Amino acid sequence: MFIPFEDLPKSSKIWIYQSERKLSDEEVQIADEILKNFIETWAAHSTPLEASYVIKYNRFIILAVNQEHHPASGCSIDASVRVIQDLEQKFKVDLLDKMNVTYKTGEFIAHKTLIDFKKMAKEKAVNGNTIVFNNLVNTIEEFEEFWEVPAAESWHSRFF
Repeated sequence: MFIPFEDLPKSSKIWIYQSERKLSDEEVQIADEILKNFIETWAAHSTPLEASYVIKYNRFIILAVNQEHHPASGCSIDASVRVIQDLEQKFKVDLLDKMNVTYKTGEFIAHKTLIDFKKMAKEKAVNGNTIVFNNLVNTIEEFEEFWEVPAAESWHSRFF
């Protein structure tokens, strides 16, 4: 069952999927409709999940489940991944590759392979103050506090 993202408990489990490019406003509208329909019927072992999603910067899809109400199961997580794969095919984007880094340069959001980001760090094109998106956060609370952080404060710090 769909719950507004901001109404879920801060302890809710999240999954972050990033696109290598900014989605158009039309693509975001389509994704909104697909994700809302999915969330409305998302269940684990026939028990509806209290869940939500948010799309940030036309680039990140964040799914969330209130694990206190009922935890997501392997099958329900697989179902969510299938929806993400459908969006990948529909929009011709990659949302599942975790070996990429997304970061800010001013107000612009850039996306690089991990290898390219390491190279940029070595060349000092990015540094510990560069704002990165730490997609390894696990809960809404962590998302709100540690998703957009200086690289020195995330797992990216190993490159500096």
